[in-house]
Amino acid sequence: MNNNKKIDISIVIPLFNEEQSLVELVEWIKRSVEPLMCNYEIIMIDDGSTDNSWKVITELSQKHKEIKGIKFIRNYGKSAALQVGFTHAEGEVVITMDADLQDSPEEIPELYRMIKEENFDVVSGWKLKRYDPLISKRIPSKIYNFVVRKISGIYLHDMNCGLKAYKNIVVKSIEVYGEMHRYIPVLAKNAGFKRIGEKVVKHYERKYGTSKFGVERFIRGPLDLMTVMFITHFSKRPMHFFGVWGLIMFFLGGVLTVYLLAEKVYKSLNNLPTRDVTDKPHFYLAIAAIIIGVQLFLAGFIAELISRTSPERNKYIIEKKTF
Repeated sequence: MNNNKKIDISIVIPLFNEEQSLVELVEWIKRSVEPLMCNYEIIMIDDGSTDNSWKVITELSQKHKEIKGIKFIRNYGKSAALQVGFTHAEGEVVITMDADLQDSPEEIPELYRMIKEENFDVVSGWKLKRYDPLISKRIPSKIYNFVVRKISGIYLHDMNCGLKAYKNIVVKSIEVYGEMHRYIPVLAKNAGFKRIGEKVVKHYERKYGTSKFGVERFIRGPLDLMTVMFITHFSKRPMHFFGVWGLIMFFLGGVLTVYLLAEKVYKSLNNLPTRDVTDKPHFYLAIAAIIIGVQLFLAGFIAELISRTSPERNKYIIEKKTF
Protein backbone atom coordinates (compact mmCIF):
# COMPACT_ATOMS: atom_id res chain seq x y z
CA MET A 1 0.00 0.00 0.00
CA ASN A 2 1.42 3.39 -1.00
CA ASN A 3 0.97 5.90 1.80
CA ASN A 4 1.71 8.84 -0.50
CA LYS A 5 -1.59 8.36 -2.27
CA LYS A 6 -5.00 9.43 -1.14
CA ILE A 7 -7.17 6.91 0.64
CA ASP A 8 -9.35 4.87 -1.70
CA ILE A 9 -11.52 2.95 0.78
CA SER A 10 -12.71 3.79 4.28
CA ILE A 11 -14.21 0.86 6.16
CA VAL A 12 -16.40 2.14 8.99
CA ILE A 13 -17.20 -0.40 11.72
CA PRO A 14 -19.47 0.56 14.65
CA LEU A 15 -19.26 -1.90 17.50
CA PHE A 16 -20.45 -2.60 21.01
CA ASN A 17 -18.97 -5.40 23.13
CA GLU A 18 -17.35 -7.34 20.28
CA GLU A 19 -13.90 -8.05 21.77
CA GLN A 20 -13.88 -11.67 20.64
CA SER A 21 -14.40 -10.96 16.96
CA LEU A 22 -12.18 -7.94 16.29
CA VAL A 23 -8.81 -9.63 15.66
CA GLU A 24 -10.37 -12.17 13.31
CA LEU A 25 -12.37 -9.43 11.56
CA VAL A 26 -9.28 -7.29 10.89
CA GLU A 27 -7.33 -10.22 9.45
CA TRP A 28 -10.30 -11.11 7.24
CA ILE A 29 -10.57 -7.51 5.99
CA LYS A 30 -6.84 -7.34 5.20
CA ARG A 31 -6.96 -10.60 3.23
CA SER A 32 -9.93 -9.29 1.25
CA VAL A 33 -8.79 -5.72 0.56
CA GLU A 34 -5.02 -5.86 0.09
CA PRO A 35 -5.20 -7.67 -3.30
CA LEU A 36 -6.84 -4.50 -4.64
CA MET A 37 -3.49 -2.71 -4.19
CA CYS A 38 -5.16 0.45 -2.94
CA ASN A 39 -4.91 2.64 0.12
CA TYR A 40 -7.50 1.91 2.78
CA GLU A 41 -8.34 2.71 6.37
CA ILE A 42 -10.37 0.86 8.96
CA ILE A 43 -12.25 3.13 11.36
CA MET A 44 -13.55 1.29 14.42
CA ILE A 45 -15.99 3.18 16.62
CA ASP A 46 -16.34 1.69 20.08
CA ASP A 47 -19.84 2.72 21.12
CA GLY A 48 -19.18 2.70 24.88
CA SER A 49 -18.34 -1.01 25.18
CA THR A 50 -18.17 -2.46 28.69
CA ASP A 51 -15.85 -5.34 27.74
CA ASN A 52 -12.26 -5.18 26.46
CA SER A 53 -13.14 -4.02 22.95
CA TRP A 54 -11.22 -0.75 23.27
CA LYS A 55 -8.12 -2.53 24.54
CA VAL A 56 -8.23 -4.82 21.52
CA ILE A 57 -8.74 -1.85 19.15
CA THR A 58 -5.78 -0.03 20.70
CA GLU A 59 -3.54 -3.06 20.26
CA LEU A 60 -4.69 -3.53 16.68
CA SER A 61 -4.08 0.13 15.82
CA GLN A 62 -0.51 -0.17 17.12
CA LYS A 63 0.05 -3.26 15.00
CA HIS A 64 -1.73 -2.12 11.83
CA LYS A 65 -1.29 1.48 10.66
CA GLU A 66 -4.52 1.29 8.64
CA ILE A 67 -6.64 1.02 11.79
CA LYS A 68 -8.07 4.08 13.50
CA GLY A 69 -10.04 3.78 16.71
CA ILE A 70 -12.61 6.08 18.27
CA LYS A 71 -14.13 5.45 21.67
CA PHE A 72 -17.36 6.98 23.00
CA ILE A 73 -17.55 7.67 26.70
CA ARG A 74 -20.91 5.88 26.81
CA ASN A 75 -23.27 3.99 24.50
CA TYR A 76 -24.92 6.40 22.04
CA GLY A 77 -26.22 3.89 19.49
CA LYS A 78 -25.29 2.71 16.02
CA SER A 79 -26.43 5.88 14.26
CA ALA A 80 -24.13 8.04 16.38
CA ALA A 81 -21.20 5.71 15.75
CA LEU A 82 -21.81 5.76 11.99
CA GLN A 83 -22.11 9.55 11.93
CA VAL A 84 -18.75 9.98 13.65
CA GLY A 85 -17.21 7.37 11.38
CA PHE A 86 -18.56 9.21 8.32
CA THR A 87 -17.10 12.46 9.64
CA HIS A 88 -13.62 10.96 9.87
CA ALA A 89 -13.77 8.87 6.69
CA GLU A 90 -11.31 10.08 4.04
CA GLY A 91 -11.72 7.38 1.41
CA GLU A 92 -13.33 7.95 -1.97
CA VAL A 93 -15.56 4.98 -1.22
CA VAL A 94 -16.95 4.44 2.29
CA ILE A 95 -18.02 0.95 3.27
CA THR A 96 -19.92 0.13 6.45
CA MET A 97 -20.12 -3.27 8.06
CA ASP A 98 -20.90 -4.82 11.42
CA ALA A 99 -18.22 -6.22 13.70
CA ASP A 100 -19.91 -9.51 14.56
CA LEU A 101 -18.42 -11.50 11.62
CA GLN A 102 -21.85 -11.96 10.04
CA ASP A 103 -20.91 -9.54 7.22
CA SER A 104 -18.24 -10.85 4.85
CA PRO A 105 -15.31 -8.53 4.01
CA GLU A 106 -14.91 -10.59 0.84
CA GLU A 107 -17.76 -8.48 -0.58
CA ILE A 108 -15.71 -5.27 -0.29
CA PRO A 109 -13.87 -5.48 -3.66
CA GLU A 110 -17.11 -5.86 -5.63
CA LEU A 111 -18.88 -3.13 -3.64
CA TYR A 112 -15.91 -0.86 -4.33
CA ARG A 113 -16.03 -1.71 -8.05
CA MET A 114 -19.77 -0.95 -8.28
CA ILE A 115 -19.23 2.51 -6.81
CA LYS A 116 -16.15 3.32 -8.90
CA GLU A 117 -17.01 1.71 -12.24
CA GLU A 118 -20.81 1.60 -12.32
CA ASN A 119 -21.08 5.04 -10.70
CA PHE A 120 -23.61 4.11 -8.02
CA ASP A 121 -24.03 6.59 -5.20
CA VAL A 122 -25.08 3.87 -2.76
CA VAL A 123 -24.87 0.09 -2.96
CA SER A 124 -26.80 -1.81 -0.31
CA GLY A 125 -26.13 -5.41 0.63
CA TRP A 126 -28.92 -7.98 0.33
CA LYS A 127 -28.66 -10.96 2.67
CA LEU A 128 -30.60 -13.29 0.39
CA LYS A 129 -29.83 -16.32 2.56
CA ARG A 130 -29.93 -15.38 6.22
CA TYR A 131 -28.91 -17.34 9.29
CA ASP A 132 -30.97 -15.33 11.76
CA PRO A 133 -33.94 -16.79 13.68
CA LEU A 134 -37.03 -17.14 11.49
CA ILE A 135 -39.70 -15.78 13.84
CA SER A 136 -37.82 -13.01 15.62
CA LYS A 137 -35.81 -11.63 12.69
CA ARG A 138 -36.43 -13.02 9.21
CA ILE A 139 -40.22 -12.70 9.03
CA PRO A 140 -40.34 -9.21 10.67
CA SER A 141 -37.52 -8.16 8.32
CA LYS A 142 -39.49 -9.17 5.22
CA ILE A 143 -42.56 -7.26 6.43
CA TYR A 144 -40.45 -4.25 7.36
CA ASN A 145 -38.64 -4.13 4.01
CA PHE A 146 -41.91 -4.50 2.08
CA VAL A 147 -43.45 -1.54 3.93
CA VAL A 148 -40.33 0.62 3.51
CA ARG A 149 -40.19 -0.12 -0.22
CA LYS A 150 -43.79 0.94 -0.70
CA ILE A 151 -43.49 4.10 1.37
CA SER A 152 -40.04 5.31 0.30
CA GLY A 153 -40.10 4.23 -3.34
CA ILE A 154 -36.61 2.71 -2.94
CA TYR A 155 -36.81 -0.92 -4.03
CA LEU A 156 -34.19 -2.57 -1.87
CA HIS A 157 -34.75 -6.05 -0.49
CA ASP A 158 -32.72 -5.52 2.68
CA MET A 159 -32.77 -1.90 3.79
CA ASN A 160 -31.33 -2.74 7.22
CA CYS A 161 -28.27 -4.66 6.00
CA GLY A 162 -25.18 -3.21 7.69
CA LEU A 163 -22.95 -3.96 4.70
CA LYS A 164 -23.23 -0.96 2.36
CA ALA A 165 -20.98 1.16 0.15
CA TYR A 166 -21.21 4.90 -0.50
CA LYS A 167 -19.45 7.62 -2.39
CA ASN A 168 -17.68 9.85 0.12
CA ILE A 169 -19.79 12.83 -0.91
CA VAL A 170 -22.93 10.92 0.08
CA VAL A 171 -21.89 10.32 3.70
CA LYS A 172 -20.72 13.92 3.99
CA SER A 173 -24.10 15.18 2.77
CA ILE A 174 -26.38 13.37 5.22
CA GLU A 175 -26.86 13.43 8.97
CA VAL A 176 -27.49 10.18 10.81
CA TYR A 177 -28.93 10.46 14.31
CA GLY A 178 -31.30 8.70 16.66
CA GLU A 179 -32.10 5.37 14.99
CA MET A 180 -31.79 6.61 11.40
CA HIS A 181 -29.06 4.14 10.41
CA ARG A 182 -31.83 1.87 9.11
CA TYR A 183 -32.85 4.46 6.55
CA ILE A 184 -29.58 5.83 5.18
CA PRO A 185 -30.59 5.04 1.55
CA VAL A 186 -33.76 7.12 2.11
CA LEU A 187 -31.70 9.99 3.54
CA ALA A 188 -29.30 9.72 0.60
CA LYS A 189 -32.13 9.84 -1.92
CA ASN A 190 -33.57 12.87 -0.14
CA ALA A 191 -30.16 14.57 -0.43
CA GLY A 192 -30.24 14.08 -4.21
CA PHE A 193 -28.27 10.85 -4.60
CA LYS A 194 -30.64 8.66 -6.58
CA ARG A 195 -28.31 6.05 -8.09
CA ILE A 196 -28.95 3.39 -5.47
CA GLY A 197 -28.00 -0.20 -6.25
CA GLU A 198 -28.10 -3.56 -4.53
CA LYS A 199 -25.82 -6.56 -4.29
CA VAL A 200 -26.49 -10.03 -2.92
CA VAL A 201 -23.99 -10.62 -0.10
CA LYS A 202 -23.00 -13.60 2.01
CA HIS A 203 -24.37 -13.80 5.51
CA TYR A 204 -22.84 -15.88 8.27
CA GLU A 205 -24.09 -17.17 11.56
CA ARG A 206 -23.05 -15.17 14.60
CA LYS A 207 -19.82 -16.68 15.91
CA TYR A 208 -19.42 -14.83 19.20
CA GLY A 209 -21.72 -13.06 21.64
CA THR A 210 -25.37 -12.19 21.13
CA SER A 211 -27.38 -9.70 19.09
CA LYS A 212 -27.43 -6.15 20.50
CA PHE A 213 -30.91 -5.40 19.12
CA GLY A 214 -33.93 -6.55 21.11
CA VAL A 215 -37.69 -6.52 20.66
CA GLU A 216 -37.75 -2.73 21.03
CA ARG A 217 -36.72 -2.46 17.37
CA PHE A 218 -40.27 -3.53 16.41
CA ILE A 219 -41.54 -0.34 18.05
CA ARG A 220 -38.72 1.98 17.05
CA GLY A 221 -38.66 0.84 13.42
CA PRO A 222 -42.12 2.14 12.39
CA LEU A 223 -41.66 5.33 14.42
CA ASP A 224 -38.29 5.97 12.80
CA LEU A 225 -39.81 5.38 9.36
CA MET A 226 -42.53 7.96 10.01
CA THR A 227 -39.86 10.39 11.21
CA VAL A 228 -37.72 9.84 8.12
CA MET A 229 -40.63 10.29 5.74
CA PHE A 230 -41.74 13.46 7.51
CA ILE A 231 -38.20 14.85 7.44
CA THR A 232 -37.84 13.82 3.80
CA HIS A 233 -40.92 15.74 2.68
CA PHE A 234 -41.31 18.56 5.19
CA SER A 235 -38.04 19.26 7.03
CA LYS A 236 -37.47 22.44 5.00
CA ARG A 237 -41.13 23.47 4.87
CA PRO A 238 -42.96 22.23 7.98
CA MET A 239 -45.73 24.79 7.48
CA HIS A 240 -46.73 22.90 4.32
CA PHE A 241 -47.69 19.98 6.56
CA PHE A 242 -49.02 21.67 9.68
CA GLY A 243 -50.52 24.56 7.75
CA VAL A 244 -52.53 22.37 5.38
CA TRP A 245 -54.00 20.32 8.20
CA GLY A 246 -54.56 23.47 10.24
CA LEU A 247 -56.52 25.01 7.35
CA ILE A 248 -58.60 21.87 6.93
CA MET A 249 -59.51 21.69 10.62
CA PHE A 250 -60.15 25.44 10.86
CA PHE A 251 -62.31 25.34 7.73
CA LEU A 252 -64.38 22.38 8.99
CA GLY A 253 -64.86 24.04 12.38
CA GLY A 254 -65.81 27.34 10.76
CA VAL A 255 -68.29 25.75 8.36
CA LEU A 256 -69.95 23.83 11.18
CA THR A 257 -70.16 26.97 13.33
CA VAL A 258 -71.75 29.00 10.52
CA TYR A 259 -74.23 26.20 9.88
CA LEU A 260 -75.27 26.08 13.55
CA LEU A 261 -75.71 29.86 13.73
CA ALA A 262 -77.61 29.99 10.41
CA GLU A 263 -79.89 27.20 11.59
CA LYS A 264 -80.54 29.06 14.84
CA VAL A 265 -81.38 32.33 13.05
CA TYR A 266 -83.59 30.62 10.47
CA LYS A 267 -85.66 28.75 13.05
CA SER A 268 -85.94 31.82 15.26
CA LEU A 269 -87.21 33.98 12.38
CA ASN A 270 -89.77 31.34 11.39
CA ASN A 271 -90.91 30.60 14.95
CA LEU A 272 -89.74 27.02 14.72
CA PRO A 273 -88.73 25.05 17.80
CA THR A 274 -85.01 25.15 18.38
CA ARG A 275 -82.41 24.56 21.02
CA ASP A 276 -79.56 26.75 22.14
CA VAL A 277 -76.48 26.35 20.00
CA THR A 278 -74.44 25.38 23.07
CA ASP A 279 -76.86 22.51 23.77
CA LYS A 280 -75.88 20.76 20.54
CA PRO A 281 -72.87 18.36 20.35
CA HIS A 282 -72.01 19.82 16.94
CA PHE A 283 -71.09 23.09 18.66
CA TYR A 284 -68.35 21.40 20.69
CA LEU A 285 -67.09 19.55 17.65
CA ALA A 286 -66.84 22.88 15.82
CA ILE A 287 -64.97 24.51 18.71
CA ALA A 288 -62.59 21.53 18.97
CA ALA A 289 -61.87 21.65 15.23
CA ILE A 290 -61.13 25.40 15.36
CA ILE A 291 -58.83 24.98 18.37
CA ILE A 292 -56.97 22.10 16.72
CA GLY A 293 -56.63 24.15 13.54
CA VAL A 294 -55.11 27.06 15.48
CA GLN A 295 -52.74 24.71 17.32
CA LEU A 296 -51.57 23.16 14.08
CA PHE A 297 -50.91 26.61 12.66
CA LEU A 298 -48.90 27.55 15.74
CA ALA A 299 -46.98 24.29 15.52
CA GLY A 300 -46.18 25.10 11.89
CA PHE A 301 -44.91 28.58 12.74
CA ILE A 302 -42.76 27.24 15.57
CA ALA A 303 -41.38 24.50 13.31
CA GLU A 304 -40.56 27.12 10.66
CA LEU A 305 -38.63 29.14 13.25
CA ILE A 306 -36.76 26.04 14.40
CA SER A 307 -35.93 25.06 10.82
CA ARG A 308 -34.19 28.42 10.40
CA THR A 309 -31.62 27.40 13.01
CA SER A 310 -28.96 24.70 12.80
CA PRO A 311 -29.12 22.65 15.97
CA GLU A 312 -26.13 20.36 16.47
CA ARG A 313 -27.84 17.02 16.95
CA ASN A 314 -24.67 14.96 16.88
CA LYS A 315 -22.75 16.05 19.95
CA TYR A 316 -21.07 12.90 21.16
CA ILE A 317 -18.39 12.79 23.79
CA ILE A 318 -15.42 10.97 22.35
CA GLU A 319 -13.26 9.70 25.17
CA LYS A 320 -10.25 8.45 23.25
CA LYS A 321 -8.79 8.12 19.75
CA THR A 322 -5.93 6.12 18.36
CA PHE A 323 -5.03 8.69 15.68
